Amino acid sequence: MKKYVLDFCRRGLIASGIGPIVLAVLYLILKHHAAVETLTVDQVCIGIFSLTALAFIAGGINVIYQLEQLPLMVAILIHGCVLYICYLATYLLNDWLKWGLTPILVFTGIFIVGYLVIWAIIFSFVRRKTERLNEVLKKKQHN
Repeated sequence: MKKYVLDFCRRGLIASGIGPIVLAVLYLILKHHAAVETLTVDQVCIGIFSLTALAFIAGGINVIYQLEQLPLMVAILIHGCVLYICYLATYLLNDWLKWGLTPILVFTGIFIVGYLVIWAIIFSFVRRKTERLNEVLKKKQHN
């Protein structure tokens, strides 16, 4: 278990450097589209801390797929739930999403669709690669 915790931390630390960069890009985009003109020191600090934490968790949680005793669908469900909770908390904390049933339901729907689309893309790439490897193995067996 220690190996997985260390790997989680290593992956998280690597990813956490990206969080503030993403935040800076997001703020620049919002500024150029007149959605944000000024930010308070508190908004910037909360944004930096929350995006760093989000990136750390999002980078580290991928270690869940290394747990061989965990069925893939359970790992995907845990991964998706952890990311959903972290993204939702980050959006609410930064006031990028208003509190209320409708905004949270819309966010949830978009998150689920986005997560499923990403997994469908990953699945198709892995499936295609597996088929190619199987073809190569079949050719080697016949030779």
